[in-house]
Amino acid sequence: MNEIILDNQYFGCINYYLILFKNRYAKIEQYDRWQKASFRNRCAVATANGMLYLTVPVESGRNQKTVFKEVKIDYLHNWQQQHWRTLISAYNKSPFFEYYQSGLEKLLHKKHNFLFDLDVEILNWVIKTLKVEINISYTELYEKKYSNEIIDYRNEWLPKNFQQKNNIIQYTQVFEKQTGFIPNLSILDLLFNEGPNTINIFKKQVEYL
Repeated sequence: MNEIILDNQYFGCINYYLILFKNRYAKIEQYDRWQKASFRNRCAVATANGMLYLTVPVESGRNQKTVFKEVKIDYLHNWQQQHWRTLISAYNKSPFFEYYQSGLEKLLHKKHNFLFDLDVEILNWVIKTLKVEINISYTELYEKKYSNEIIDYRNEWLPKNFQQKNNIIQYTQVFEKQTGFIPNLSILDLLFNEGPNTINIFKKQVEYL
């Protein structure tokens, strides 16, 4: 199994976690420049009206020039409550929403000064929820290019292209009859619809990767 390097995502997409599960040894980038059009502060969920982005606002706006580790969350507006209400509206009829509701609500309403720290806690929550042993480390400086021993997945999944990638995992979604199947959403969509079976879905996919 190779070591990989990934950006840090806010409830990252399904293929992000599939690659993480496949490799088991991952380095998380924390010194890259802030990138406004990424999943570092947003995730994609399925609603009755189709796909919707949930976005965490950041201080100094989207165009700030700093490293990701230093980006602060903006609490001027109650985005946490907005995100939680959206998740309830979108997934309260999913088979496993109640199964994860309590822990997820506490996680989502906890206040972090820095976006990176919030994303790390989410990453750890997903790994713990999936009950997978994954060796996580963090970069100590920014390197534009790594040796062939480390597979670089930084910015592999972006809002502009994350549904154009291969390895589409199929499962039943809450609003699939109205909207059609929406691929590679946030890991939350898979968890709420498949629950503990999520890990078996990943294992089956890994066999063919």
